[in-house]
Amino acid sequence: MTDVREQLLSIEQKYKRFTQQQFIFITALERSREHARDKTEPVSTVTQVQRYLNHHCSNSTDRSIFLLFLEIISDLEGVLKHLESSLSSRSTSSEGLTTCRELLSPSSNISQLRAHYPHNEINRLSCDEARNFYGGIVSVIPLALDLLTTYSRGGAHKQLPFRA
Repeated sequence: MTDVREQLLSIEQKYKRFTQQQFIFITALERSREHARDKTEPVSTVTQVQRYLNHHCSNSTDRSIFLLFLEIISDLEGVLKHLESSLSSRSTSSEGLTTCRELLSPSSNISQLRAHYPHNEINRLSCDEARNFYGGIVSVIPLALDLLTTYSRGGAHKQLPFRA
């Protein structure tokens, strides 16, 4: 579990850097959605961000923030797999890990996710449209991080910190 906690601390550091650049991320999503002619639907999956990076990214700043987002998601998936493998050796299960697996699944529709206190990701979005289009994608990392951190500390039975 020490290894998992170290990985989570590393992810938290990357995530702090990401939150400082949240407006850059939103701007990159807006530009990419415009290039993709995809302005009517919210950003709803991690796969969609990957598609924007691969096919509709217009500059190096956008590419950089998309890569950071996807790197954090990948790191969270690695911690999840590590926790699941240690869980399978103990023959127990956890609702929190199952929920986290669903959150991090590249094709899961996360458009309705909303992080709540103590996270202010949604409040930092500038307007109602941004909240509606980007609320889920900016909530996925803090929510998954909360679940994995709670589980790694032995709190596998705590209430989930969000509504889906």
